[in-house]
Amino acid sequence: MNRDALGFLTLAALWGTAFVATKAALAEFPPVLLGALRFDIAAAVLIAVAVASGRRLRPAGWGDLAPILAGGAFSIGLHHALLFTGQQYVPSAVAATLLGLIPVLTPVAARVLRPDERIDAVGAVGLLVGFAGLILIADPDVGRLPLVGGGTGGTGGAGGVGSGALAANAGALFVFGSAVAWVAGAVTTREDDATLGPLALQAWMAAVGALLLHVAAAVLGQSAVALDPSTTGLAWLAYLAVVPGAGGFLLYFRLLDRLGPIRAGLLEYAIPPFAALFGFVVLSETLAANTAWGFVCIFAAFVLVQREPIRAALRRRLT
Repeated sequence: MNRDALGFLTLAALWGTAFVATKAALAEFPPVLLGALRFDIAAAVLIAVAVASGRRLRPAGWGDLAPILAGGAFSIGLHHALLFTGQQYVPSAVAATLLGLIPVLTPVAARVLRPDERIDAVGAVGLLVGFAGLILIADPDVGRLPLVGGGTGGTGGAGGVGSGALAANAGALFVFGSAVAWVAGAVTTREDDATLGPLALQAWMAAVGALLLHVAAAVLGQSAVALDPSTTGLAWLAYLAVVPGAGGFLLYFRLLDRLGPIRAGLLEYAIPPFAALFGFVVLSETLAANTAWGFVCIFAAFVLVQREPIRAALRRRLT
């Protein structure tokens, strides 16, 4: 196995464990505050690495500030607030699979911002297939959902079948919203005019995202003062921040430089199997058949939407 393949699988495994670590940490931390604390630590580690390696950290004008603010607000702040909230209600593998919609939605969002580019018929089919995967994973069953004020649409009681189905569907929608937030960050974070390197930019994005998450947590009443985490809870938080957080991003930037965006984007499809495996081993989670079929649909959607860049990358690889 060559170095790139080993790095690819290592990063997929690291980011697969992040979903499990998040799920475990959510037992002791409220979701938005958990995101804030994670990126407090991750930002500190990334800044320390940047300083130790002699990289410049001070932003120089709007070319640096624009991607820092956009990435911090969308890719770090809003993305993780929604993701961690959704993960309270869905298994780790479901969350990881839903994020596979990111490389499907990203070119669509880019085309919306550029009217001269359009989605062709095959790409449109790809979008429909991708959203079919979303529906399969969310598994909405109207007959099980509680109606307002009671009624015949399920038990409607707290902890009943209807309320559980509603929570699972809401969790899937929160995670889908986190994918949309990440895409918004991807298409608005322009680094063409940046003078800082990727490591310094990511460190500042993490710091900005952590600050915004702290503000959101305070608004939602998620206070650190009320926390009384166990040693296990603190260990999950530290692992989440340092290993898949700071360490994962450092490895990702190296792979992105060596593999390019198309091949690096395939990470989204290597992560769910690891998330499912670690979720089963650590948290005794099970994988529903609908999640597996949803993963197949989302991967097919990626191939349909991204078929031209994939062909170009394969041609370069073979020549």
